[in-house]
Amino acid sequence: MFHEDLSEYDHLDDDTFTDPESGFYGTWYRPAYTRLNVGWLEAGEPYPTGPVPDGFVEKLKAVQRVQWMNVCLGVHECDLCPAGDEPPPEGNGELRIPGEPGIAYAAPSLITHYVTAHGYRPPRAFIDAVLAVDADAWASVRWPDVPFPWVPGDAERMLE
Repeated sequence: MFHEDLSEYDHLDDDTFTDPESGFYGTWYRPAYTRLNVGWLEAGEPYPTGPVPDGFVEKLKAVQRVQWMNVCLGVHECDLCPAGDEPPPEGNGELRIPGEPGIAYAAPSLITHYVTAHGYRPPRAFIDAVLAVDADAWASVRWPDVPFPWVPGDAERMLE
């Protein structure tokens, strides 16, 4: 599913965080922030390439270990990988990274693969936002809280 970097995200109306420990409990809400697409790549569509700053990939992986956003039952295979003996990596969710006030970046779960395997270079604003995440604080969050700072207090939570 291709979307231009920094175009407005419109795939889903609500954002849903799933508890990674149970895989069942969820928190969902209609975001009050604007979501901007980053890293929605597709074969045949051009994308920027180049190096990313030291520490970026590690921080992105740390976020992905603790944040389960819009996890779907189906999967999306990387269609940038050449056909071969090994199946391509699959993704089935998204990330939310807070940017400047009122902006959150919406990236597919395959974004780390795109950076490391295909040389994708996300927009500088996204890189800076990822590097600004306090990954240790996000990792310490326990259910029913979620590792993202802009969840409204009236978000619906499935607790049982």
